[in-house]
Parts: sequence; structure tokens; C-alpha cells
Amino acid sequence: MRKAALGLAATALALTALPATALPAQAAPDPLARYHHQSLDWKSCVLGPDDATGKELEQAGARCADVTVPLDYSDPGGRTITVAISRIRATDTAHRVGPLLLNGGGPGGRTIGDPPWVRQAMQDVGARYDVVGVDPRFVGRSTPLDCHWPTGSAFRSAGVDRAGFDRMTTFSQDLAQRCRQHAGDVLPYVTTRNTARDLDVIRAALGERRISYLGYSYGSYLGEVYTTMFPGHTDRVVLDGVIDPDRYSPRLLRGTEKANRHALEGWASWAAARDTTYGLGRTRGAVLATVDHVRAAATRAPLRLGTHRVDEHTVPLVVFNGLSQDNDAAYGDFAQGVRDMLRAADGHRVTPSPWLAEALTFMLTGADSHYGSVQMAIVCGDIAAPRDPEVYWRDIQHARVRDALFGPVTNNLTPCAFWNPPSERPTTIRRDLPALLVNATGDPRTTYEGATAVRRTWPSSRLVTLRGADQHAVYGVYGAPCVDATVNAYLATGRLPAKDVTCGARPVNAGPDRDPTGERRRIVDGHPATPVARPRGESTGTSGQRVLR
Repeated sequence: MRKAALGLAATALALTALPATALPAQAAPDPLARYHHQSLDWKSCVLGPDDATGKELEQAGARCADVTVPLDYSDPGGRTITVAISRIRATDTAHRVGPLLLNGGGPGGRTIGDPPWVRQAMQDVGARYDVVGVDPRFVGRSTPLDCHWPTGSAFRSAGVDRAGFDRMTTFSQDLAQRCRQHAGDVLPYVTTRNTARDLDVIRAALGERRISYLGYSYGSYLGEVYTTMFPGHTDRVVLDGVIDPDRYSPRLLRGTEKANRHALEGWASWAAARDTTYGLGRTRGAVLATVDHVRAAATRAPLRLGTHRVDEHTVPLVVFNGLSQDNDAAYGDFAQGVRDMLRAADGHRVTPSPWLAEALTFMLTGADSHYGSVQMAIVCGDIAAPRDPEVYWRDIQHARVRDALFGPVTNNLTPCAFWNPPSERPTTIRRDLPALLVNATGDPRTTYEGATAVRRTWPSSRLVTLRGADQHAVYGVYGAPCVDATVNAYLATGRLPAKDVTCGARPVNAGPDRDPTGERRRIVDGHPATPVARPRGESTGTSGQRVLR
């Protein structure tokens, strides 16, 4: 019986085997072949005589190209858009690693101008990489999107009472309606998942099997999504200003009140030591009282600052936006801005200083409508937000008790409450990402708690901590040799540190009345959900930043 059974089994196997003359199975055709194998037309990055970003790229040896991608990846034969990229090619070709793609955050931040300063931060290892800046879909030099908003940011404080909150509800409804009216045909495709798909088309169009990646702030979430969607397509991954993917949503600012308060107190101590320069108070408490005085005055009547009127909804945003960079230059800009608002609160006619003028133009005019439009389109398109305004009102009231300045900002509703539902489900991020994570302990946007949560979730990653700095974005930005050297060693070898690394912040200049206008460092646009003074030009700016968080 046993032999008969074996014989029957052998017969069954023989009957199911392919004939010796059968042809091998044909691989399924690549629906994205026309995009993956496109030939890129590399050209000068200079768009005209006033293009400072293009000139800086050209001086650094960069060339630019437009990559064609499908608007809708489920219909690759349909409408197409372009994604603009720049590239500084590797010069040490004998030891070339490959391309390093960049994302400076936002979302909505332009990154095409970043290769020169990133290449400089990489020091010697930069010669081994093609450093590639990418303006994501609908950003910067890529196919544009603009909802024709009267502001560059959807974020505001809810104000001090229900009437103020109701005004912000109407404001958010109007912004959402403008996007449906002016960009409704593309809104379903303005998502992080589609941006990640674009990155993979760029990888293929560059002729590469794998890419390395450096993402700041929101760019860290984009990196998490890309490595999840395209496993095996990444080499070395650095995420600076780390978003906890479990907390990513249109309400990502919630929970940052404590970090922002800590940053405000640190700045207040700095300003108190320079009272003869700024006149904001001789103690930290006195400076904080000055900020409260300005906010209270704006609640009673809008402050007149040049052509702008600054009210209870925008003063907290000005303060919030002044607190992402921990250095004398940024502190000085912010202190001068508070001084301007204080003089306006006391009844003086004030022409705002450059930093404040830039911040107010960004918030209170439509000059940067495209930035806020794309930012909201991405965040609202990724994950649905609560639609009932009462949810936000209850959260604001609870948060106001803990922090009357920041709570109504970080818990307020946005146009996402009135957006159409996302076209795809959120990405479930992989749990085995071997990445180098970088975060400052006092980061007021991507808080350190988020970075440590990600580190616990990803045992294969390592965390580089900058201790003692209220800083958003560290590598190549803050000026911490320990951090920069650790990142560059990883980029050079592909080996993560054996254990987590902790670096100390540079000594704080505590002396009174020092010149606050020292060398400015570049900053990244930041990550989802809050505005700041827009960066100058197309690359990351030098005096302020727009962040979503």
C-alpha cells in the first residue's frame, strides 16, 4: 500500500509538471516603464537674472531637470505633472555611494536649492554622493498648486473666547472652499504616499537601484513612508527632527505646548540679559510679562504695524514662529519683533523690523498662498481630521488652562475639518527601519518625546541626541560638531553607531548686550503644521522658517 501511494503521488507530480518544451512565464509589464526609463534633460538651474537660488546652485556645480510623473498612479497613462530636481554630482567617482535625496520639511517646503549647503555639511564624504534636491509635487519649481488664499498659512490662534473661535471656524471653512474651487481636480493626489511614489520614479530615472535619504521634520515622515512603501530601495537613511508616525495627523501640533513654553522661557532669559538693547524686561519673568501684555493689547484692539493689523489670532503665531532656532541671530530677530509689537501696543506708529515684516506678510497677505495651499493639501489628504468643531473647542478650553498662549494655537481647527476624505488609507509604517535618527531635547516642533518613541519602536535604528538646545533641525544647521561627525561617519561607512549617541549643545552666550546679528545658519522649512516666516528665496532661508509643526 505504501509503495502504491508513493507511485500515485509521483504520477500526480508528473501530471502537474510543465512540459519540457513549455516557455518560461513572462514577467508582468511595468505600468510605470515610461516614467522609470525616461531620459532626463539636465540644464542650467538659473531661471533668470534675479534667480538667486539658481545662481547659488550653478556656483556649486549643480544642474537641474524636470522629472515627469503621473498625477494619479492608479492611472499611469493619464494626466502627468513634473517634479523639479537639482543635482551636484559626486566627484570621488572611485568611491561613489550613490544619490542622496533631500527633503527639508514643511510639508510644502522647497528643497531644490539645498544641495550646496548640505554638500558643505557633509564635508569630505559629500564627494562620494550625488546630492539631489527635490521640490515635491506641486511645490516650488514643480507643477504648481495655489488655492488663492489671503494668507500663506492656515494656522491661527483660536483667540480668547467663543466668538474668536467661531471667526476661525469661518476662516478655515473659507480656505477649504477656495481649495475645492481652484484646485479640486488635483487635491486627491496631493499626498505623502504620492510624493513617496515620485521619489521612486526619480530613483529609477536616475538609473539607481537604491537611494540614500536625508529628511528634516516632515521630511522624516516622508522618509518613513518611502522606506515602508519601497523596501529594499534605500541605502542610508537620516531622519532629523523625527515625527512619531503613530502621532502623525492634521493635529500634529497638539502636545507641543510644553516644549514651546520651555523655548519661550529660554529666549526670555536671553532677552533679559540684553534689556538695554531690547527693553523687554530685566528678568525672565518680566520679559514673559511683556509678551502677555502684547497679547492682551492685541485682544482689545489690533496692533498697527506698518500696513498690517495684528490681532489676538496672529500675535500668538508670531511668538510661536519665533521659537524654532536656538542661536543669537534668531533670538535677536524675535526680540526685535516683540519690541516692535510692544511699541505698537503702547500706541506708537511702528514700521516692523525685517523679520517681523516678513512674518506678517506671510501670514496676512496672499503672497505665499501657494505654500499654505500645498501644506494643507498634503496634511488633509493624508489622514482625516475630526469634522465637528465642538471637538476642537473642547480641546482648546482644556489646553487653555495649561497654557493660555500656546494651547489655543496647537489645538485649533484648520481647513482639514472641512476637507474631503483622503483617497487612500494612511500608511502603516514598518517597524524595522535601520535609520539614523537626530533630535534636540528641546525641539519645539518635532518634540524629543516623539524621537524617543520612534527609537523604542525601531530597535534597528540609532538616536543621536543634541542635549540642552531648543532647536528644530540639527545636522548641518545648528553647528554641533559631535552631531555632524556622527551623521557623516554613517554616510561614509553605511554602519550605524554601535549605540545611541548624546552630544552637548554649544555654550550659550549669556553675556549682556552682545551683538545678536552674528552669522546666520540655514534652516529647514520644518514639518507639518505650522507657519513661520517664510524662507527667503527658494532654498531654506536664514532668518525664519515655515513649519507645520
